[in-house]
Amino acid sequence: MARSERSEAEGQNLTYYPWWLDNLADDVTLEGAAMNGTAHGADAVRAIVVKARELYEFQDFSFADDFGDDGFLEIYESAVQGEAVKVVVTVTSNAEGEAQSLAVLHRPRHALLLFSRLMHEQFAGTPLAEHFLSDES
Repeated sequence: MARSERSEAEGQNLTYYPWWLDNLADDVTLEGAAMNGTAHGADAVRAIVVKARELYEFQDFSFADDFGDDGFLEIYESAVQGEAVKVVVTVTSNAEGEAQSLAVLHRPRHALLLFSRLMHEQFAGTPLAEHFLSDES
């Protein structure tokens, strides 16, 4: 799917695949409201994004397109274990057109906290777990 195209199949399912996920810079960073610190590197960022998408029950997009000179923006609604969540993803590209930095906002707060704890469970026993809340947090 081209960067600025939106398929009719995107709404209410997970058929949307972000173009940038296969075009990450080696030194890409990911920050998010549900995260502690910053994830660094294509492997770590890809792993986190793939696991996050597995938690979403659907993705109902209101926007997914280029934004500004070097940005891409996604705005969608979803649910995680039945809890409604709204998500905004900003992607900034480098001069080579690779995704260089990602920032993700989940809201409302109770859904963000649930999402973060579930992500911690998904990565338990790995270094990526430290980016998310444990049940003790």
